[in-house]
Amino acid sequence: MRFYPLFFRAAFSWMDAERAHRIGFGAIRAVHACGLGRVLERLTAPAAELKTEAFGLTFPSPFGLAAGFDKEGRGIEALAELGFGHIEVGTITGQAQPGNPRPRLFRLVEDRAVVNRMGFNNDGAAAVAPRIAAARAALEDRYGSGRPVIGVNIGKTKLVELEEAADDYRMSARELAPVADYLVVNVSSPNTPGLRLLQSVESLRPLLEAVRAESTAAAGRRVPLLVKIAPDLSDEDVDDVARLALELELDGIIATNTTIGREGLTSPAEKVEAAGTGGLSGAPLKARSLEVLTRLRASVGDRLVLVAVGGVETADDVLERLEAGASLVQGYTAFLYEGPFWASRVNRGLAAARLRLAAGAR
Repeated sequence: MRFYPLFFRAAFSWMDAERAHRIGFGAIRAVHACGLGRVLERLTAPAAELKTEAFGLTFPSPFGLAAGFDKEGRGIEALAELGFGHIEVGTITGQAQPGNPRPRLFRLVEDRAVVNRMGFNNDGAAAVAPRIAAARAALEDRYGSGRPVIGVNIGKTKLVELEEAADDYRMSARELAPVADYLVVNVSSPNTPGLRLLQSVESLRPLLEAVRAESTAAAGRRVPLLVKIAPDLSDEDVDDVARLALELELDGIIATNTTIGREGLTSPAEKVEAAGTGGLSGAPLKARSLEVLTRLRASVGDRLVLVAVGGVETADDVLERLEAGASLVQGYTAFLYEGPFWASRVNRGLAAARLRLAAGAR
């Protein structure tokens, strides 16, 4: 029996979820700060056979950490020591903002799920960019070309009107594109009023064009650009986004963000109601996120990189997404339940599967 689930129940399950996250993330950063991370990574480093190429970048593993865990780039080096092939920072907005009132993060333990209405709490693009630059330089010094990849996820500042969203995203791209390995436009969080309206093709086209132009100008290079979509889109809207991504020559699509749905949960109804509004993540998203991935693959083939996220908990879940057409896979919610060695376990499972496949091919 693994130790961490028992530790979680004893130490964290009764605690406010956001406070528990802050304590857990602080412990991960403390391990790095005192130098123990270098010892730890001997156990967690992905096997060489897991190296993955996507949009011109080399990832140590196809499995990475989704946006939301490290919102402000404060623990990139520490998270790299846990075995993630990439760390996606954010969501970061053009202007600093405190996010929604607390409490705003809730666990549904029976469903291995989380409800969040954080509201893009972060220090703003100008403050976060130097942290990412410093972490990137440190990782390059330490790992060279084999370092984990750093993605940066950008969203709309809450106080900015939808009509001015493109300028707000441009502000973030101007600050963050030079320090990002890839850039993600988040138009799919349910926690910023009106944000999901930007997923319509009419709104999304000028927004993505603006971010592309600004990021290229600011970085002096073509920064891989992806868009992150919601699982609540209709199939027709998924198809429309896929066609737009191809038309604009984006580098990829991340599928999917959290859902506003609450169907099929096993948690008591009063507990779900008490959690309130917000985005649901975790195991309940598994089926729908896979459906969206499969549909995107049918639409775009291998012309775009597809990044799968939603309900990913095990190496088998990652393999299922890779077989369904994803090039990269992300997780987040299971990290809260499985603990700091989660990525390492997933990577070991992936490496074992690759070895079995290679043996069967001989």
